[in-house]
Amino acid sequence: MIGCLLIHGFTGAPYEVEPLAEYFRNHTDWIVSSPTLPGHGEQDSLRGITFQQWIDTAEAHLQHLQEQCDTVYLIGFSMGGVLAGYLATKYQVNKLVLLSAAIQYIHPIQMVKDVGGMITDLCRGKLFKNELFIRYSRKVRSTPFVASLEFRKLVQHLKPSFESVFTPTMILQGKLDGLVPYKTAQAIYNLIGSEEKQVKVMENSKHLICHGADRNEVIDSVYRFLTSEMKENK
Repeated sequence: MIGCLLIHGFTGAPYEVEPLAEYFRNHTDWIVSSPTLPGHGEQDSLRGITFQQWIDTAEAHLQHLQEQCDTVYLIGFSMGGVLAGYLATKYQVNKLVLLSAAIQYIHPIQMVKDVGGMITDLCRGKLFKNELFIRYSRKVRSTPFVASLEFRKLVQHLKPSFESVFTPTMILQGKLDGLVPYKTAQAIYNLIGSEEKQVKVMENSKHLICHGADRNEVIDSVYRFLTSEMKENK
């Protein structure tokens, strides 16, 4: 049995990776898990939540998946990419996908600006009528400063582990990402220890790479990577 764990980003929720999760559920017989990290539900608050709780939750879901499956794929978006990279050094993971992985600190307000720009482009000015933006904006603007500090701690704590990532890895990054510069993808490529790795830059995508103009290419690239033999591609 194949299992796939998808981990969302800071202030986000599973909807950030839902296009991928939905595709896998509709086109495979995999067990697909896309949990909500502590404090990240629409009705939940990040106040009082520590970065260790995010690690523990992601780790528990990975352990549960490994109990059911003999093949496990791990996908992380933004902060979820940092968590995924770290977990790949602790557990046997067959393949790793890092989407817009935030291995540097990003400010929550910039998230709203970046998402706003993306939705404006896609919806031709109907920004505030867009459910995704409204949901994302509300959550980000209510994020306590201490939660942002916890995010920074998480990155500082887990980034060094990337040197010990030896799992076959695909790195995807939006060239128009205003939060995580697209050159970060190459930096991650150089940092991780895996000999089987590839990086792909989506020319028309911003930070929310699964919801951008290249979303179909993102889904296709990830699916092909997970289901076929990998060849190194800088």
